[in-house]
Amino acid sequence: MRIKMALLLMSIVFCIVTARAQDKPDKEKINQVTQTEKNFGWYLLFDGKTLKGWRGFHSDQVPPGWVVENGCIKKVKAQGELGQAGGDLITIQQFDNFEFQIEWKISSGGNSGIKYLVSESLPPEGKSAISFEYQVLDDINHPDAKKGINGNRTSGALYDLIPPSSEKKLNPVGEFNQTKIVVRDKHIEHWLNGVKVLEFERGSDEFKQHIAQSKFKETKGFGETARGHILLQDHGDEVWYRSIKVRQLK
Repeated sequence: MRIKMALLLMSIVFCIVTARAQDKPDKEKINQVTQTEKNFGWYLLFDGKTLKGWRGFHSDQVPPGWVVENGCIKKVKAQGELGQAGGDLITIQQFDNFEFQIEWKISSGGNSGIKYLVSESLPPEGKSAISFEYQVLDDINHPDAKKGINGNRTSGALYDLIPPSSEKKLNPVGEFNQTKIVVRDKHIEHWLNGVKVLEFERGSDEFKQHIAQSKFKETKGFGETARGHILLQDHGDEVWYRSIKVRQLK
């Protein structure tokens, strides 16, 4: 009987320890690519320590307010009465057909975005690039979530164009979310935490309709870029990005 009780207690302790271990992030997997991933062509765009491979939009320098902290690219909250932003951060490298993954968490009431196929030849909106944007937002506390059409300004949306599906799973503020963006010729997909939340075809009649109903309807050349940079948006709020990786698609 004592032996059975001891085995039972050992089993309970093992389950508790295992559960706690699963709750903690595996630091070895943050900002790393496995050998299997390498075999499929994945490589890091952020080494977890420096901003090598990144620069400012229309600048050779990293804009003010972007730092590396605890293995993350962090946008420090803008200071001053106007909350002036330092500028967006873009990859030096450009991409056409690719699969991109990134983990992010947003501050309470925060707003940011991941833009892709960014061209520096298109006129910017203020300091910010005009391009496709995967929205990064505190859906509960930021007012932008209630603007737009049918949620097309909430997290995972193609900003101001296409809302994410009702099946999206967004983690609470302070927890990391995983984003995947797939661009294959004219076909584009947005994923959030393992769920495909939208897809569209560049240049299709349906997509042109979305543009016609958006803030980009008068933007000449919007949605026509087939190759460009990946960009992390400075919207003045704190946001953290990590485990940034990409692979080229044929």
